[in-house]
Amino acid sequence: MSLFDSHFTATLSEREAAGTRRTLRPVVRQDGMIVRDGRRMLDVSSNDYLGLADHPLLRERAADWALRFGTGARASRLVSGTLDLHRQVETKMAAFKGCEDAILFASGWQANASVMPALCALSVARTGAPMLVFSDRLNHASLHHGCAAAGVRQIRFRHNDLSHLETLLAREAEKPGLRMIVTESVFSMDGDRADIPALRALADRAGAFLYVDEAHATGVLGPKGRGLSCGMADLTMGTCSKALGGMGAYVAGSKPLCDHLVNHASGFIYSTALPPAVLGAIDAALDVVPGLDGERALLLRQAERIRGMLHGAALSTADSTTQIVPVLIGESERAMAVATGLEEAGFLTVAIRPPTVPAGTARLRLALHAGLRDEAIDRLGQAVIALTRDIA
Repeated sequence: MSLFDSHFTATLSEREAAGTRRTLRPVVRQDGMIVRDGRRMLDVSSNDYLGLADHPLLRERAADWALRFGTGARASRLVSGTLDLHRQVETKMAAFKGCEDAILFASGWQANASVMPALCALSVARTGAPMLVFSDRLNHASLHHGCAAAGVRQIRFRHNDLSHLETLLAREAEKPGLRMIVTESVFSMDGDRADIPALRALADRAGAFLYVDEAHATGVLGPKGRGLSCGMADLTMGTCSKALGGMGAYVAGSKPLCDHLVNHASGFIYSTALPPAVLGAIDAALDVVPGLDGERALLLRQAERIRGMLHGAALSTADSTTQIVPVLIGESERAMAVATGLEEAGFLTVAIRPPTVPAGTARLRLALHAGLRDEAIDRLGQAVIALTRDIA
């Protein structure tokens, strides 16, 4: 028994009553399906957008590099953990993103949460004033966490409202300190896109650094799957755990930027380096992804297909234009009931509830992948429409 168990239990009971308690429910992947509690389901909830987590080349290279180089890097990158493999993959990633350099992190969360403080500290060191961080309100929690860790109060602009951002930049123009605009390119809960060229233009006029989180665009959008920020962001953070089918994250940009992070990003400095098997999967994904234009086009067509069905039934998908299709439900308990009904209909999806999304906007988050065909999309759309109609 822990001294705090009574407090933990009380807090969990409050979440249960609010319909926002989370639980871990194991699944088994079998023959392209998800099996849970004996029920076989199509996966429309994961971020494996191109199906690369099961790609034979990724499996083979991950296994080969583990057999040849061991199961762990054994130390942090600044001790003895930097292998030739790390630099090989980072060089390939930089070329993929059209940047001078790249460095790898263990996860997207770790990257954002440690890169933000490293950048914010730069303003204090060089100007004596805090960084002015202009942040989209719907940015990922890891970006907000990074600002909190840096002790920086964000200047938040309304979601994708560049007029509001321009007003805020003008309002703060006379304040000392470096300036940074922070956004996702594809927003993970809404499936909509930021206007990166317009943000670049705003950043140039304001003398601001542009930080773009490409976690959900990498591999899926842009020429050859390179994302939406190539050549336009000062810093691009992306993950290898979604469309790239593996694990880890990267930051791409100039060589001085990456060298600064090697010296100042705590998540990089104090973490054991990524292991060879993970590096092998990333390396293979970078070989495969540029050649998947057909899969990318199919994925976006299927997303448009199901949005059309849902809109025809007067269901809102917010401003989604990507493979992430939210279906706004409203209250948490109703969203949970619809998700349960979808499981019974053979589709694994997830009800996203507060505090991940604002109160009253609980939703299904349909995350499509390139393996879904017309028949599956149609069945999914019909099931969502029927359940949202029948469950009050």
